[in-house]
Amino acid sequence: MKIEPERYELGAPSRYFFDLDRREFVKLFGGGLVILLTIPGSVTAQESGAHRGSGEDLPHDLSAWLKIDEKGAVTVFTGKAEMGQNIRTSLTQAVAEELHVGIGAVTLVMGDTDLVPYDMGTFGSRTTPTMAPQLRKAAAVAREMLIDEAARTWGVPRIGLVAADGSVTDPKTLRSLRYEELTKGQKLLKTIEDTVTLAPAAKWTVAGTPVPKIDGRAFVTGAHRYTSDMTRPGMLHAKVLRAPSFGATLKMLDTAEAEKMPGVVVVHDGDFAGVSAPTPHEAERAIAALKATWTTTPQPRGADLFTYLKENASSEKGNEEPFVKGSVADGMAAAAKKLEATYTVAYISHTPLEPRAALAEWTEGKLTVWTGTQRPFGVRAELAATFHIPEDKVRVIVPDTGSAYGGKHTGETAIEAARLAKAAGKPVKLVWTREEEFTWAYFRPAGVIDVKSGARADGTLTAWEFHNTNSGASAIRHLYDIPHQRIEFHPSHSPLRQGSYRGLAATANHFARETHLDEMARALELDPVRMRMKNLSSDARMAAVLEATAERFGWGKSHPGPGRGFGIAAASDKGGYVATAAEVEVDLASGSVKVVRLVAAFECGAVVNPDGLKNQVEGALVMGIGGALFEAIQFDGGKILNPFLARYRVPRFADTPEIEVVLLDRKDLPSAGAGETPIMAVAPAVGNAIFDATGFRLRALPLAPDGVKQTSLTSS
Repeated sequence: MKIEPERYELGAPSRYFFDLDRREFVKLFGGGLVILLTIPGSVTAQESGAHRGSGEDLPHDLSAWLKIDEKGAVTVFTGKAEMGQNIRTSLTQAVAEELHVGIGAVTLVMGDTDLVPYDMGTFGSRTTPTMAPQLRKAAAVAREMLIDEAARTWGVPRIGLVAADGSVTDPKTLRSLRYEELTKGQKLLKTIEDTVTLAPAAKWTVAGTPVPKIDGRAFVTGAHRYTSDMTRPGMLHAKVLRAPSFGATLKMLDTAEAEKMPGVVVVHDGDFAGVSAPTPHEAERAIAALKATWTTTPQPRGADLFTYLKENASSEKGNEEPFVKGSVADGMAAAAKKLEATYTVAYISHTPLEPRAALAEWTEGKLTVWTGTQRPFGVRAELAATFHIPEDKVRVIVPDTGSAYGGKHTGETAIEAARLAKAAGKPVKLVWTREEEFTWAYFRPAGVIDVKSGARADGTLTAWEFHNTNSGASAIRHLYDIPHQRIEFHPSHSPLRQGSYRGLAATANHFARETHLDEMARALELDPVRMRMKNLSSDARMAAVLEATAERFGWGKSHPGPGRGFGIAAASDKGGYVATAAEVEVDLASGSVKVVRLVAAFECGAVVNPDGLKNQVEGALVMGIGGALFEAIQFDGGKILNPFLARYRVPRFADTPEIEVVLLDRKDLPSAGAGETPIMAVAPAVGNAIFDATGFRLRALPLAPDGVKQTSLTSS
């Protein structure tokens, strides 16, 4: 099987640019590096691409994916990573379903580049639609192979033999052989063919059921070891010297005081400087003892962000050609109502529960790194390139990780730890602080979106023009029936480092689109749900989630009270469909906004684990409230002004509304991923509800970081 290159927006390129210097090469270890910090944002938002290895072949050999040991334990291998999305559980269900064993018999080895087949990474809601079928095929081939082996052992035809509960049984004689008796712990030498028959969703008995989280008790009790919890014999703790602002270069460094400290190893390599020490406290003292002089460069002001993005938009179209259908001018000429508006989206932080961390160890020329990353093989490639060694001399191991949300594609922490470990000759662990995470990771791209539309008096859309500057092209096209359209993405130079975020640019594009549609419906004095349905005749799946959400919410059956408003929005991406309705309360005196209730209907084909899926949707809805109402990175002069949770507002328990999730289980359709799409309709639904409550239209995310301004309420 061959993985075709995907047009997918990945994380920002690494902050480091490496240029091998011959003197350092000899001085260090036969391979050296000079590290220069690149200017953040010198790359296109959420760059697509085919990156190294995107065309590699997956192995056809069954033994690469699955083994059964002499005790009957089933071990399955996948390059996917567990980031809290509970994919370990649903993939285990997929294997147990086809192999006809209990959940407890299956163990997944995930994200270990020495043990698992190559994988592009865990992103884009691709694990369920791509990896689950692959593992199901492997399990099905193993099952059929075991039946064949039992038939040979007994000298009977295979027809009629039954594989169930870890055994193959002959119903005629009631003879039975356990899987381990058939395999004897040997490799399963069989080729995986695409023609293998898989159980249809309608007949699932393990998949499709609410299986509890695999290893859930270890996470609840604290027994699970994250990267930041791990230790190695003789391990040192590291800190890295950070520049005072983006774009700064290291002019001079005095390391004398730090080098006098017992057990401290100092590394100064180009613009990179760091220390390792026996304890975290000693590492803090050593890094503080470094005396650095920096050369800074002028950086854009946060207050000028959206003007800057428009002025620095590239004439190049990147990977996305404009979508043109009909003539927008003709569509506008046929319209009874025309609208034009601009929407903006701020940078926001991923704010993972677990900040970046890496533990690096060199042993006899081989580098092993434990780190939380969505792309273990991508990080392996970065490390190999950095240290000028073959990839088979690098092993990346990904423990189950405390969230990522698209923010852990790159390997800078692994590179930093490995560089310091090489100098120290001992294992080194580096754990970023929350301030480092906020400052030196990448952000969800900011963007400016300009929309023009036209519609007939009955709500039929006739024209649509949509221009996204900088934030990205994901889900930039829509499912509405509009005869005349122009849709275009415009890359821009970004003042801050930016990259993938949960849902990519689809959140920004849906915010602008679904807000604008609400504006048009209100301008025509039409019900927002009916107007959407009128323009969705060609997409029954989107219509179905809209209908389900409206019904559960009670749309149109009641009217909000004073200071309250209802709003609705719909979204589709990556094979998933969602509609979200929101009820908000606005204090007309203070302007404070509270989301009181969210109802979301979600459909992603056949449901693998209903409880896990519901948790995913609920988590996306709560996370979406942050980006909708108050999350925004503030910056000026090349510095982040709110790099702490005390200054960067994320949703709290008090912000969590009443949530209802409706799952539409389409057993007639392949399962799609669910990690991203449910977040996409939250912001426009909330914004539309605020308008319903106040009569004031908000077109910038976040909508109300300090509440709805008094001037807005009095002028509305």
